[in-house]
Amino acid sequence: MTTTLIGLAVIVALVLFTIAVYNRLVKLRNQVRNAFAQIDVQLQRRHDLIPNLVETAKSYMKHERETLTQVMQARNGAVAAQEQAAKDPADGGAMRKLSSAENMLTKAMGGFYAVSENYPDLKANQTLQQLMEDLSSTENRVAFARQAFNDNVMGYNIYREQFPNNLMAGFFAFKPAEQLALETPEARQAPKVSFS
Repeated sequence: MTTTLIGLAVIVALVLFTIAVYNRLVKLRNQVRNAFAQIDVQLQRRHDLIPNLVETAKSYMKHERETLTQVMQARNGAVAAQEQAAKDPADGGAMRKLSSAENMLTKAMGGFYAVSENYPDLKANQTLQQLMEDLSSTENRVAFARQAFNDNVMGYNIYREQFPNNLMAGFFAFKPAEQLALETPEARQAPKVSFS
C-alpha cells in the first residue's frame, strides 16, 4: 500500500512539474511574440515613412533615381521579411532574414542621406525635415523595442535550455528563438538624419 502511494505521489509530482514547465514555456514564448509585436509596430512606422521621404526627394533628386530605387527596393524587402517574421517571431530563419533585410534598408538609407547632402534645396524642405525627424525618432523606438525583444528571447532560451526543462521543451516542440541582430558594425550605427 505504501509503495503504491509513493508511486502515485511521484506520478502526480511529475505531472505537476510537467504542467508547470509547459505553462512557463508557453508564457515565455508569448512574451517573445509580444515583444516582437512592439518591434513590428515600429518597423511598420519606419517602412511607412520611407516612401513619403523618397517621394518628397524625387523632385529635387532627378539625377539620383538609382539611389531612390535602391531605397524603395530595400524597403520592400524589409516589409516582406517583417511580414514573414511576424507570423512566427520564434522562427530563427525568419528573424535572420529580417535582420538582413533591415541591414540592407539601413545601408540604402545611408546612401540616400549621403547623396541628399548635395541638394541644399532638399535639405531646406520643411516636409523632408519633418519626415527625417520622424524617422530618427522611429529609429530610436526600434532600437528600444529590439532590446526588449532580445531580452525576452534570451529569457525564453535560457529557461528552455535548462535541465530538465530542455527535455520538456524538446518533447513539446518548443524551438529556440533567435534574437534580432544587426550583421555589420556599419549597420549598428544609426543613420545620420541631420540636415543642418
